[in-house]
Amino acid sequence: MVPKGKLLIVGGHEDKGDISGENLTIHKKKISKSHFEILGTLISRIPRAHHIIEIIASASSIPVEMEGMYIDSYKREGFTHVGIIKVESIEDACNLVSIKRVQSAHAVFFTGGDQSKLVSMIGQTELLSAIKNKYYSDKNFIVGGTSAGAMVMSETIITGGLIREALFKDDIEIGKGFNLINDVIIDTHFIKRGRFARLAHAVALNPSSLGIGLEENTALVISEGNHAECIGSGMVILIDGSKIDNTNIAAVNHLTPIVIENLNVSIIAEGSRYLFKERKFLI
Repeated sequence: MVPKGKLLIVGGHEDKGDISGENLTIHKKKISKSHFEILGTLISRIPRAHHIIEIIASASSIPVEMEGMYIDSYKREGFTHVGIIKVESIEDACNLVSIKRVQSAHAVFFTGGDQSKLVSMIGQTELLSAIKNKYYSDKNFIVGGTSAGAMVMSETIITGGLIREALFKDDIEIGKGFNLINDVIIDTHFIKRGRFARLAHAVALNPSSLGIGLEENTALVISEGNHAECIGSGMVILIDGSKIDNTNIAAVNHLTPIVIENLNVSIIAEGSRYLFKERKFLI
């Protein structure tokens, strides 16, 4: 089934934790465009007098602060109908009031934080079902997420792991996400946190899935579950494992480094368009 709505996945840049130890120094040449601006631009195209944005900050360890930041930021973009859907348990994700709010919204946006926490509270719930139903049926509906909120959108997700100088068998943890898009695996803060090897590992374990590495302040707007447009100041790395020739990934022990032959890597940036299923640029 082809979704009528749009999916907005953003590489992050609103985390409050101290992550300086795993960051690379990034020198920017373009002015960054925040995901508030990107989502604001998309919503502005919807023909309505007022646009309703619902924020779900369940993945964050500081949801109250995150909620306030989002409301203030969207108000600066000119949106006054911004609400917070509180989900602190599975029971909250079955709340009929919250479900009705999703059904009336023009956009639902998931903040960053912990993707495993987000899936454990919202995956397989009536709230997620309402989001999916609207995403598949309403051409004016946008589902968005940044950082962990972007990573959970796919069927297969990275839930954790280590970054070493070589790849080893147990360095990555894979789980199930929201399944709003198939055959992709999404990673975020991609350049800033040096996550190429992590995503390559995930793709080698799931070679039918396209790896999407989103840098901060960079987003993909996905239509029909397939057509992606890149927006923002950074780049997106695409890792295609469909043509892997040789790898020892299925047979290695815990002490043997993993090797992978013939990963196909592409780089896209603002203005680029890409078709996921066809694995090709759209000129």
